[in-house]
Amino acid sequence: MEESASSFNPSELTYDDRGLIPAVLQQKGSGKVIMLGYMSEETLNETIRIGQAVFWSRSRQEIWHKGATSGDYVNVHSISTDCDRDVVLLEVSLEGSGVCHTGSSSCFVTEEGDIRQVVESSN
Repeated sequence: MEESASSFNPSELTYDDRGLIPAVLQQKGSGKVIMLGYMSEETLNETIRIGQAVFWSRSRQEIWHKGATSGDYVNVHSISTDCDRDVVLLEVSLEGSGVCHTGSSSCFVTEEGDIRQVVESSN
């Protein structure tokens, strides 16, 4: 379900016990999933206010405006929620060289192989 700007209210979402919600980033146009981050109600509100992705860094325990230090900003075009309202999907475009800390345009660059091979090798 895509939220209209007038009906979307971050306080009505379901956050985990740490006050966070997973945010899946999907590249505008290609539909490719490029990143998974976590947002608090505060960072989601800031994302809406500035139109760029702002996360909660679980490792640094601080607000993280993606691109503020690297120049690799993530521009947010739309926000959708899942049916349980406990995950947000951000349709985004990249400004800079990439979204991943490795410099890649996606955090999902390591292919683990065909699922049947993965299952067989784990048995």
